Amino acid sequence: MILRAGGCSDRGPVRATNEDALFKDEALGLLIVADGMGGHAAGEVASRLAIEAVTGFIRRTSEDDEHSWPYGIDSSLSLNANRIRTAVHLANRRVFREAENHDDYTGMGTTIVAALVLGGAVSIAHVGDSRLYHSSNGRLLQLTHDDSWAATVLGLRPPDSAAAELHPMRHVLTNVLGARDHTEIHVQDRALGPGELLLLCTDGLHGSLDDRSIQEVITQHKSMEATAEALVRTALDRGSRDNVTALVASYEE
Repeated sequence: MILRAGGCSDRGPVRATNEDALFKDEALGLLIVADGMGGHAAGEVASRLAIEAVTGFIRRTSEDDEHSWPYGIDSSLSLNANRIRTAVHLANRRVFREAENHDDYTGMGTTIVAALVLGGAVSIAHVGDSRLYHSSNGRLLQLTHDDSWAATVLGLRPPDSAAAELHPMRHVLTNVLGARDHTEIHVQDRALGPGELLLLCTDGLHGSLDDRSIQEVITQHKSMEATAEALVRTALDRGSRDNVTALVASYEE
């Protein structure tokens, strides 16, 4: 089996900079999307540092069996899920310490969604409201749960519920990387079969496209790059004013 991936990111029509970041390495099986936040370009710094920390740990643990586990081992998770969990913990520490050491970066943070695809399975870690979707046989399923006020306080209602759509605090995040020394990281293992597709994206995309629209775009394109570009273009055409990022990957024979 081989992983094929394609990504696209656009700063959108309003923002002066693009605080989103993405990373893909098919050989490592690693996919990451991050959405930074903070003044003085700190959002760009936060998303970049988070990706650097995650990729660094995943690379080290793929090349060397002798490494430490500074955040312990969760026996309920696979080895790869523990790898991605530890990597995101290290990313949180990296962003938090950078913010502590530079006044211009005070309050910076980033969302993150990371997937490690190996051996017919995907291990997922996420913090914030960047999402991972799974598409198979024409059906789209959101595998992550937003760390947002709307999702958490409004009783875990669907994101398109009337109350969540109208509430003034609906976009407020309840959890991000770098805001505190230790953060809650959501981790899961899932089986992944031939031809199944993963989409990692920021809220600039899923805030403008519903599940049906996302699946329609996915169905219309064959290459991963073309799919990612079409998703971003469609989100902008539908009125997204945020940075927009899509990373699409397919597990193929």
